[in-house]
Amino acid sequence: MAIIEEARKTSRVVAVKNRMNKTVIQVKNGERVEAMVMASLTIDCVIFGFWEGSLEVLLIKHAEGISEGKWGLPGGWITQEEHIDAAAHRLLRELTSLENIYLEQLKAFGHPDRFPLGRVVTIGYYALIKREDYSLKAGFTASEAKWFKIKDVPELIYDHDEILQYSLENLQKKIRQAPIGFNLLPEKFTLLQLMQLYEEILGVEMDKPNFRRKILRMKLLMDLGEKQRNVSHRAAKLYKFDDEVYRKLSKKGFNFEF
Repeated sequence: MAIIEEARKTSRVVAVKNRMNKTVIQVKNGERVEAMVMASLTIDCVIFGFWEGSLEVLLIKHAEGISEGKWGLPGGWITQEEHIDAAAHRLLRELTSLENIYLEQLKAFGHPDRFPLGRVVTIGYYALIKREDYSLKAGFTASEAKWFKIKDVPELIYDHDEILQYSLENLQKKIRQAPIGFNLLPEKFTLLQLMQLYEEILGVEMDKPNFRRKILRMKLLMDLGEKQRNVSHRAAKLYKFDDEVYRKLSKKGFNFEF
């Protein structure tokens, strides 16, 4: 019994050591309050967007702490009573004002030396969003929230380069197995825009006739019978995704190689 009681005491001590107080923002009134957070567990989010033919990622500049003035992925600490999914949404809202986004969990990143002040494991999330549907506003511990083209991403804090690279590789696998343009493109788009999305994600240059033939063969797109307006070049046809086909292909998947 003495051994069991000692083990319980040790467990309680370890539990206390694994918590610490941090400032968080209350959802109801937006006030900053002190809350107990997990001392060795954080969240980082990779948010992809597509704008003017380029794949982009959302980054924040830290306004305080050991990373002040440096760029990184939106993320932070998890409160003691919080579900990790809820924490991801809260942090994204606090730092960038983005809300109502479908976040998908990637994996845990836990190199012993990833955080300079001690052992901290981070859980990665990622999302694909239409930039034009959201307005950015930096808040909480972020002085800036900004979209960067993937090729122009600055040096990132900790292991955020590794997390971003893993997210991109995951996206490259996914785009070959399921349609994803619905999350990144406007409702009406051209075949060129869709091809540019694939080129940006996969990092390859595609043959336009070959891409057109393969994508149309899938019956995934609906020809709207409309063309672009107010463009300086020859107006191209506009398409949209067939919702029913999109859902079916998303569920069963496919092998889309170029």
